Amino acid sequence: MISTSWTIKRRQPIQYYRRRRALQRRCAAALLGLCLIALQLTYGLHAEPHRISVNDLDASETSIATPAPDSPASPTPSAPFITQSRFDPGPAAAAFSLQGMSALTRFRATLCLTSAIYYEAANEPDDGQRAVAQVILNRVRHPAYPHNICDVIYQGSERATGCQFTFSCDGSTARVPMSAPWARARRHAMEALNGYVHAPIGLATHYHTLAVAPYWGNSLRKAGIIGAHIFYRWPGQAGEAPAFTARYTGLEPLPIPHPRAADMLVAPIDPLFAGTAFPALPKVASAPTPESATAANQWTPDSNIVEKYRDSGKWIKD
Repeated sequence: MISTSWTIKRRQPIQYYRRRRALQRRCAAALLGLCLIALQLTYGLHAEPHRISVNDLDASETSIATPAPDSPASPTPSAPFITQSRFDPGPAAAAFSLQGMSALTRFRATLCLTSAIYYEAANEPDDGQRAVAQVILNRVRHPAYPHNICDVIYQGSERATGCQFTFSCDGSTARVPMSAPWARARRHAMEALNGYVHAPIGLATHYHTLAVAPYWGNSLRKAGIIGAHIFYRWPGQAGEAPAFTARYTGLEPLPIPHPRAADMLVAPIDPLFAGTAFPALPKVASAPTPESATAANQWTPDSNIVEKYRDSGKWIKD
């Protein structure tokens, strides 16, 4: 009886440890599987952010759209654009060109459009940056917005909230741009200003990132998705081609955000001339005249200066 009881007591912990080890192996295998799935999702979705799962969008068919063949200087799209039957970008916009404008107008328009592309879509694929530029040019031609590029971009920037493009009022412009992404954004801005039309988004005038859901999203017509942005256009006649007939004024304001109420007393500086303007020369005080020196001595209080040194520093009278 003693040996049997001792054998039972010795077998129970051995079976317990065996079951625990088997459970640990199963947990390790499950954890490894989850890690593999996470790696696949990471490299499958984030390495190419411009590719969007059709299943996530409930799409029945996809098509890759390319720029209109008759659009001037049409570069080859670098990322596929996924459209759906429920997306309605409308017809391609008309080509925009700054030909015939002054050098100052071209400089300011290019700087404003480059800033918008950089701060709004620096991490987007090439087609994503072209789409942002197309939205801005579409607004320039729509009667609901200003008819120059800089005012469209910086509309509402004088307010802390409510600006049309977030970067213009959230302090993003305080960050110094990096040279390589800035050059890329400038290249796409110059393409758009020289007549390139990004046809996949058609007449879109709005966009937002996929991470947010603004209240106005359901009231507009979805035009498509490129990269991390979803694009919209106006519903009804406001979103059709005949509505985009406003003429470009050709007068660009300073390519900076609008001053706020607290900054209205400070005159803005044009960045075109900020680096070349000469600083004002300091004013040199002129030597006092004998008359001014005599007048000043009348108000000089009496002192304990020795009599023979009291006239030191005074003008010599002939």
